[in-house]
Amino acid sequence: MGNALVNVNGNSIQTLEVLFMLTTVALLPSILMLMTSFTRIIITLSFLRNALGIQQTPPNTVLVGIALFLTFFIMSPVIDNINQNAYIPYKNEEITQQEALKRAEKPMKEFMLRQTEVESLNMYLDMAKLEAPKDTMELPLRVVIPAFMTSELKRAFMIGFLLFIPFLLIDIVVSSTLMSMGMIMLPPATIALPFKLLLFITVDGWQLLFSTLVKGFN
Repeated sequence: MGNALVNVNGNSIQTLEVLFMLTTVALLPSILMLMTSFTRIIITLSFLRNALGIQQTPPNTVLVGIALFLTFFIMSPVIDNINQNAYIPYKNEEITQQEALKRAEKPMKEFMLRQTEVESLNMYLDMAKLEAPKDTMELPLRVVIPAFMTSELKRAFMIGFLLFIPFLLIDIVVSSTLMSMGMIMLPPATIALPFKLLLFITVDGWQLLFSTLVKGFN
């Protein structure tokens, strides 16, 4: 089997390059979910839907769409950096594939490290039996990515907890009122839902939530 498998416009595409491209395409969903702001956003939106007590509204496709577009908005500086410093020079054959990957890795690692807690980094460094470098940018991705994922899950659940508090108070008040009036046959969740929606609309909940999520990554 030769080094060159395919010839396109007179340029030979090496076997390893083809395998790398296929692997990258296969890993794109995982990269999107685990190395960007997507995880925190989609978990927060799911918590909000459960806190409101409306299990199917907005539907999953809408939540995923919202999370995707917010992710693109938040990640746009990183994407622009990778495009200018890695993809375009590689496309113009000014740098090698290895150099392009190295340049693309830097802004992604900077973004993840800004959101990663020191405790998470230390935990994975201990499990990998690695010494903490003086510069966190020298940390390998096999440590940065799981540490970033752990920090994102922690923050998403903290946001979810804070979202539940005001709606839980409404549930408690409605349940106590119904019991004191002897209306134990009425489902409290059904009565509380309009009050939850009223509260959410009054405080302009969507705008407040989206702005908080976006600012949380700056």
